[in-house]
Amino acid sequence: MSNETATAADPTGTAPAPPPHGLGTSLKPDDARAKTEGTFPYAADLWAEGLLWAAILRSPHPHARVVSIDTSFAAAMPGVHAVVTHEDVPGDAAHGRRIADRPVFASDLVRHHGEPIAAVAADHPDTARMAAAAIAVEYEVLEPVTDPEEAFGAEPLHPDGNLIRHIPLRYGDPEATGEVVVEGLYRIGRQDPAPIGAEAGLAVPRPDGGVELYVASTDPHADRDLAAACYGLEPSRVKVVVTGVPGATADREDPGLQLPLGLLALKTGCPVKITATREEAFLGHPHRHPTLLRYRHHADAEGRLVKVEAQILLDGGAYADASSESLAAAVAFACGPYVVPHAFIEGWAVRTNNPPSGHVRGEGAMQVCAAYEAQMDKLAARLGADPAELRLRNALSTGDILPTGQTVTCPAPVAELLREVRDFPLPQLPKDTPEEDWLLPGGPEGAGEPGAVRRGVGYGLGMVHMLGAEGADEVSTATVKVKDGVATVICAAVDTGQGFATLARQVVQETLGIDEVHVAPADTDQPPAGPACRGRHTWVSGGAVERAAKMVRTQLLQPLAAKFGMSTELLQITDGKITSYDGVLSTTVMEAMDGKELWATAQCRPHPTEPLDETGQGDAFVGMAFCAVRAVVDVDVEIGAVRVVELAVAQDVGRVLNPAQLRARIEAGVTQGVGAALMENLRAPRGLVRHPDLTGYALPTALDAPEIRIVKLVEERDVVAPFGAKAASAAPVVTSPAAVAAAVRAATGRPVNRLPIRPQAAVVSVGE
Repeated sequence: MSNETATAADPTGTAPAPPPHGLGTSLKPDDARAKTEGTFPYAADLWAEGLLWAAILRSPHPHARVVSIDTSFAAAMPGVHAVVTHEDVPGDAAHGRRIADRPVFASDLVRHHGEPIAAVAADHPDTARMAAAAIAVEYEVLEPVTDPEEAFGAEPLHPDGNLIRHIPLRYGDPEATGEVVVEGLYRIGRQDPAPIGAEAGLAVPRPDGGVELYVASTDPHADRDLAAACYGLEPSRVKVVVTGVPGATADREDPGLQLPLGLLALKTGCPVKITATREEAFLGHPHRHPTLLRYRHHADAEGRLVKVEAQILLDGGAYADASSESLAAAVAFACGPYVVPHAFIEGWAVRTNNPPSGHVRGEGAMQVCAAYEAQMDKLAARLGADPAELRLRNALSTGDILPTGQTVTCPAPVAELLREVRDFPLPQLPKDTPEEDWLLPGGPEGAGEPGAVRRGVGYGLGMVHMLGAEGADEVSTATVKVKDGVATVICAAVDTGQGFATLARQVVQETLGIDEVHVAPADTDQPPAGPACRGRHTWVSGGAVERAAKMVRTQLLQPLAAKFGMSTELLQITDGKITSYDGVLSTTVMEAMDGKELWATAQCRPHPTEPLDETGQGDAFVGMAFCAVRAVVDVDVEIGAVRVVELAVAQDVGRVLNPAQLRARIEAGVTQGVGAALMENLRAPRGLVRHPDLTGYALPTALDAPEIRIVKLVEERDVVAPFGAKAASAAPVVTSPAAVAAAVRAATGRPVNRLPIRPQAAVVSVGE
């Protein structure tokens, strides 16, 4: 007999379960269906009456002096409405979110391949591209500086010099030594964020002489301020409307694409649109910093770390962008989630004529994780110790002190995470049959033989910081309005796939008991919410939404509490009903609203941090998150092909707010890490980007994605964070490349000291 119970409203007893509600449920994103079906309107789909099309002329050289620019032929072409160069920039000629050192258009010098020289607006995209190609630029080609080590002694590439930042970290006794010493030299390649969807935008002139920019921005207020400074306008006359964001693992849009749009719109008085080709995107937007790392680890005879010495050199490319912040993370986390009593780290970020580097998920932390985990494997091999056990012996925990002098006050269950992945059952070996050829490295068309395949198991422990660092003012503002049983959240936080819009709906549902919650589109008419990175919108913007919702809750409950002579704390809202602790009061939220409109605005600002001082000391981070990954790989040691069989993940998440979205974020982060480990490397010999397209730049596909086992999500709430939750996606990106490299080392016995792993690094000679 069925357990379902029939009711008058549902005589069959088969009513569907109510939709998920509130925090801790797997509420689906509002745009999930549209993105799945391909009907979601991206920025490239924008349109306006009287639209003109833009194209940008980019430098074919990584380093050159601009002798002359002749736009006359391009301007005279039929259909061309405007051509702009550096001479047409009415405001600041240079821009940058951190350091304003990047010109809108190159004037006297070109500093990287693909740097913008001029832009054209025409009535057809083909006309715009032909006109851009018709601009005559005379260059004096200069020798590029592409080796970051050579940048120290090279002629200055920029008026600010070649050194962006130097951090000398000093912690403990410089004379301390260990009984066992291991050294290593490591190189990390240039990973492109490869955002889904074309980078595009639309600029529309306003009657007041201002301009509106419709772009897939991840930080609209910062983009507005950059644009206003460039155009010589007050910020109030520039509006950025966030539209068509498909997802992001880095700064979503290159300002070098956005800024010319507004200039063209202001000059022509017409709406102007641009859609970048994938080649333009590879040339323009920032990439992960290529990094050179030298390490020396000291340990005692039992494998306990005594001292870590390291030199870290980040290639910032032509301009500073996020290099200073990336270097701070790299230096601060250079020892990893381990207790190290003495640490001496030298970190540099330099300018070169290579493609620009900037914010990419896990910046700085990913590069050092690959190096310090390789060092831990070397140390284990030297001592004849189990790699997991050696890591457990040194694992960081709450209350320990980082080499920056900052005490780890947040939950740090590093040892627990590692034990979880270590003890998880290993996958079975594939059968040696023709039907299982697809399981071999290289797939069914690979040249390898089953007898040449070796299996390896490796571990990675990683850590990332949350929010901004070194005194960044992290603040967000949100407004919650309720009318006629419908709630609206107004916040300029951009949902780039991290799930902020869904979280905002869940927070309001749980706090106010209202099912129908809408999140308004983000634009710069709203108060600032800051950039969408490092889990900050879950923490800061989610916290602002929660505070605003609680203020509305108080407005809703106060009249009822006063009427019944009790405090609002004795009333609760559940499933749209308001009840008192003693059952005397029971009403619905709709009845209590009685046609009123309630609203409140609130801010959330985490506790302050401080810059690292001249010795690398300071409480620079608001909080940290940790991750452990065990990688299992099969390596064909004859041809160097690697297949990642399985990645087991245990992660410190604080609190699970949306189980489905959290798992999706972790799986996506792991897959991005696999790409960094095995295939993703934007090559730029002598500064010229090679194969700037998705044919020449290899990305992991569904066929490359391994089995991802999320074996443990440790929910130990961070008491200073709203909801107690931590950043979710950066930690697995940081940790999984190190784990894959460790597994390849275990399978081959080779050092594997660079990422991505080259086939020749996994080849084992006969007799090895």
